[in-house]
Amino acid sequence: MSDKANGPMVRFEKVTKRYGALTVLDALDLEIAPNEKVSIIGPSGSGKTTVLRMLMTLERINDGVIHVDGEPLTHMQKGGGLVPADERHLRRVRGKIGMVFQHFNLFPHMSALKNCIEAPVNVLDLPRKEAEARAAELLDMVGLGDKKGHFPSQLSGGQQQRVAIARALAMRPKVMLFDEVTSALDPELVGEVLNVIRRLGTEHNLTMLMVTHQMGFAREFSDRVCFFYGGRICEQGTPDELFGSPRQERTKQFLSAVLEAG
Repeated sequence: MSDKANGPMVRFEKVTKRYGALTVLDALDLEIAPNEKVSIIGPSGSGKTTVLRMLMTLERINDGVIHVDGEPLTHMQKGGGLVPADERHLRRVRGKIGMVFQHFNLFPHMSALKNCIEAPVNVLDLPRKEAEARAAELLDMVGLGDKKGHFPSQLSGGQQQRVAIARALAMRPKVMLFDEVTSALDPELVGEVLNVIRRLGTEHNLTMLMVTHQMGFAREFSDRVCFFYGGRICEQGTPDELFGSPRQERTKQFLSAVLEAG
């Protein structure tokens, strides 16, 4: 299908999300190319995390269509048109997306290895031996090969977050979402998680979408940075453009405030 071969990996088409009278995302248009690394920045309440939650279908959209890998996620083809997706369609397309949350969301009663094999075995029907080999390889990649048998309570916050990254990768997603993945960590543990994300970006063919307050990392890591304000993209560009010479007054105010605070 040519759309898949040449089109964006993720496309928001006039996507709106409302909570009662409050519009959190306002007719959002956003395209992300295959393997592109995009950081989303902006003040609290600007709609940043809602973008990720809608991609994971944790929130239903009110208007518009989200496409992933050349096909609609939120809708499906029926009778020559698009209708809201049923649970089966959502599950299939959502399988192309992995998400790492701010709070690690690991299963506390399972070891690091078991956390990483649970979904591949039960969702992808992967044979247990294959799932274990994949999980062991991913835990090695995130620097936790010696912690396979450890439970979350025996791991530091940074280690738990790295297990969460390995767990998301175990599902072989095409798109990885990161929602403030360092904000619950002690400052000295932030670097170890960012190093894993850095490595993912250079060694794996992944489209990556990251909501972050780590401006230095966003500048160094991203192909593009989107500044959200009031449920819209107020400004976007390369890291050098956005951080070096922002055009919009609101972007300048935000960057000035967060860079001074940092």
